[in-house]
Amino acid sequence: MVVTQENVAVNGSRLSPREIADVLRERIRVGDLRAGDRLPTQAELADEFGVERGAVRQALRALQDDGLLTNVSKGSPPRIAEPPAPDRGEPQPTMVGLAPRLTAAFGVPHVRIDAACLTAESLIPALGEPLRLIHAGSIRPQKIDVRILLPSRDISLAFPVPVEGRGDDEDPVHHRWLSMRNAQGQVLSYNLRALRSHGVDVSITFRALPFTPPVKLYLLNGQEALIAYYMVARTEETTDSGTLDMYDVRGTESLLFSFEKAAGQRDAAFVEESQKWFDALWETITTDLTLS
Repeated sequence: MVVTQENVAVNGSRLSPREIADVLRERIRVGDLRAGDRLPTQAELADEFGVERGAVRQALRALQDDGLLTNVSKGSPPRIAEPPAPDRGEPQPTMVGLAPRLTAAFGVPHVRIDAACLTAESLIPALGEPLRLIHAGSIRPQKIDVRILLPSRDISLAFPVPVEGRGDDEDPVHHRWLSMRNAQGQVLSYNLRALRSHGVDVSITFRALPFTPPVKLYLLNGQEALIAYYMVARTEETTDSGTLDMYDVRGTESLLFSFEKAAGQRDAAFVEESQKWFDALWETITTDLTLS
């Protein structure tokens, strides 16, 4: 698949290294780039995305850090890495570790997924494979229940925030986060509800948290808990209205730790307490959330 500059431009502006990495990551996820394939040269990628080679190098390093590329610094174009063998004991970046766990979770008749997070950024690509398998008829869950806790639009977030301090209601950093939260939630809802055409009973519900979650938590079928810490760092992002200098997080890069009930008493206790924590929030201090 060849993506032109017009395809990858965001609101007419150049893509950042982070966005370039996300485009390449998606090509790997959907199979346009497969294990062992060579990437185009840095010069070819720079020309495709309309950026300097330095931006391409940063994107490639991010993909290497995620374990998706090999031979990044060998002089020749890097190759797509072989997928790692499943090892739930070793934490992996959320983008790498979440997808296979969600795919495995969809192997039961009644799928239950609970998530508490800042946005649905990681969930959308991670659900790509199980949704593809359902559309292909390879797996056939009867019922899917998804509950998602996201921060309320009305609170002052701990992050992302401008470096110079919180602004007023027109704060562009808050507006950017809110737009992402709503758009990603709507895409997630659409993708899941589309499974109803295959006879799957699908329910997806959102509720609003009155605080900024310091971690992201995924609970799968009441049997597994996946948790990752949000790492706050100073970052800049170029938009049509200027450069946003902010403290933000990259949730897809946060290391994801897995706990399974079947792994022993310690893991089972963590899963059970995490589920109680989520249920308590859902039933008490959270409120109905409309993605608008």
